[in-house]
Amino acid sequence: MNKITSIIKSAWNNQKLRYLLVGGYNTAFGYGVFALLWWFLNNKFHYIVLLLISHFLSVINAYLGYRLVVFRAKGAWLYEFFKFNLVYLGSFGINLVSLPILIEEFKVHPLIAQAIIIATTVILSYVLHSRVTFKKRKDSQQPEKTDSSPLTKTTKPAKPANKRKRRKRRKNKR
Repeated sequence: MNKITSIIKSAWNNQKLRYLLVGGYNTAFGYGVFALLWWFLNNKFHYIVLLLISHFLSVINAYLGYRLVVFRAKGAWLYEFFKFNLVYLGSFGINLVSLPILIEEFKVHPLIAQAIIIATTVILSYVLHSRVTFKKRKDSQQPEKTDSSPLTKTTKPAKPANKRKRRKRRKNKR
């Protein structure tokens, strides 16, 4: 049992795996919201209106999952939420353009069209969220850099962020 727990903990420490798991949940949530809205309201509202509603609800759900579970972000949540929305607006733009094309031009059923679009935006979203939305700030504590030479196993301290830190480091060495 200890080995299984160790394997699970090790896997859970992998950010990309967490992204896939939380992203899978978010995808199911967003698709489920769109499907429910379509099933119950497609005769009253255009599918684009349903897409807008499902997008709004899905973004809030996704932000919480990515912030708390995947990227384990701390700090300015409002600023991150703004950046998160910008990334999602990009995905939404792709969705907004692609959905009518798939439905109107290629005669794909709306639920299948939405599934295709979701599958294509997953990688783009991960890259943007990891490099933009939840990017680690440079002024936070950075781990020590290791020498890349396979012959040496020494560590080098990370470069200081500014001149004051460099002076303080030099003073402490004396």
